[in-house]
Amino acid sequence: MTQITARSSRFSFQLARSAAVIATVTSSAVLGLWSAQAQAAEVAVAVAANFTAPMKKIAAEFEKDTGHKAELSFGATGKFYAQINNGAPFGILLAADDTTPEKLAKESKGVADSRFTYAIGTLVLWSPKAGYVDDKGEVLKTGDYKHIAIANPKLAPYGTAAMEVLNKLGLTTQVQPKVVMGENIAQTYQFAATGNAQLGFVALSQVMENGKIREGSAWQIPGNMHEPIRQDAIVLNSAKDNEAATALMKYLRSPKAHDIIRSYGYSF
Repeated sequence: MTQITARSSRFSFQLARSAAVIATVTSSAVLGLWSAQAQAAEVAVAVAANFTAPMKKIAAEFEKDTGHKAELSFGATGKFYAQINNGAPFGILLAADDTTPEKLAKESKGVADSRFTYAIGTLVLWSPKAGYVDDKGEVLKTGDYKHIAIANPKLAPYGTAAMEVLNKLGLTTQVQPKVVMGENIAQTYQFAATGNAQLGFVALSQVMENGKIREGSAWQIPGNMHEPIRQDAIVLNSAKDNEAATALMKYLRSPKAHDIIRSYGYSF
């Protein structure tokens, strides 16, 4: 009788100890999850339209690696500037140029020492038709095209670069009547991709996949034919103390982000 009681007591002790261990482990797991959620932050990011594809990939990897979230909006840099001036709640601007972030810093709307060039863009003359665009852009002079898509140079730096190319080639007067103007580089690409324009000056990132042109034909514009398309990022004042903003700016400089950015034809 005494032996049975002793065994029962030992069993009860072991059961209680196991329950305590499970409770401790469970509490630690819940505490860890709560802690991770408490530390995760979110930042609203205004992204130049040409950087849509790489930024979607970067944002997914960023959230996976850090727990922080980047809420992305895509559009023309000029429009974003106007929206920021009107109080739009963006925390970071990834511009298609370097002048807009510089202007925001000078106007005390952005954190000056956060600004850096996250990518240098490449302009291409593109057609969805294979073999239509030659490797020197002679199609601009000789091609039988009715329309050519160009982003609005007042709003989009890629449009400014396209006009610089036409000026350098002495073709502005000849080509101007055929221009279909996109509000941003995304709309410009759509004009060409849908055939509404036979040609389009677009970002290489829009037509490149795995290091080569995804479809159609293109002339990659030599860099000396227009001013470099330096694309700068800046933290806006509303996010100067935002952990997600700080983490994302650091992440954009990481080897993983650089590999993604390069895969879309950008340089540094």
